[in-house]
Amino acid sequence: MEMVKATEKDIPAIQDLARRSWENAYAEILSGEQMEYMLSTMYSASEIAEQLQNPRYHYYLIKDESDGVFAGFIGYENDYEERTTKLHRIYLVPESKGKGIGKYGLEFLKEKVAEYGDERIILNVNKYNPARNFYESQGFSVYDKGVFDIGNGFVMDDYLMQLPIENQTDKKFL
Repeated sequence: MEMVKATEKDIPAIQDLARRSWENAYAEILSGEQMEYMLSTMYSASEIAEQLQNPRYHYYLIKDESDGVFAGFIGYENDYEERTTKLHRIYLVPESKGKGIGKYGLEFLKEKVAEYGDERIILNVNKYNPARNFYESQGFSVYDKGVFDIGNGFVMDDYLMQLPIENQTDKKFL
């Protein structure tokens, strides 16, 4: 596997990977209308470009070196004051699941978080998403739950999960 730091030229690849992974991951959880709304707002070219300009927000494409294609991506944001990294997204296309690629992405994130000196990783996961089991298998635990209004009459009904990070350094990168 190879983690490739995303740039604005990678926006179409991120959008394609998001759509392909969401169509698989959320088909039985979200309505088609909600999925389309979320994809069009969260993964619009302007939204991704804005995130890429934010020095605290990071996108990496996950390249499967066995075939040279992108298997998925990860997007996270640092909050240095809280010493916390929020994993906003880690998605794999269906044909890449079960190959250890998700674990590889999380291990990469843990290394980055330790470099930043952050003390934990947090994330939201839909209450009905089986990805919760994956996160728990990687050491995450539920610390809260919430229903979040995302606009257009839609909500996200999520568990909030966290993973403490040990052996952090005092380094902080922007």
